[in-house]
Amino acid sequence: MNPRLKSALLWGAVGFMAFLVLVQGYALIVEPLVTIVHGTILAVAVAIATTASAYALEHRIAAWSARRAVDETETHGDDGKSKS
Repeated sequence: MNPRLKSALLWGAVGFMAFLVLVQGYALIVEPLVTIVHGTILAVAVAIATTASAYALEHRIAAWSARRAVDETETHGDDGKSKS
């Protein structure tokens, strides 16, 4: 399996479970917002959206982060000590 796809699917699973945890927590504290069936359907929609956005954006965010790290290393690489 493609590592990018595997990562996106794992993020989708995290989104699915996180949404269900939030719905359950709200139901325990206040009152149920939705039924179990509706909550599961919404969690699947969240998982699909999370998977799609992770697949589309993860490589761009990683490239941006790598460029930023290189730029910070170049600008902060000198510790202020001169060798003269």
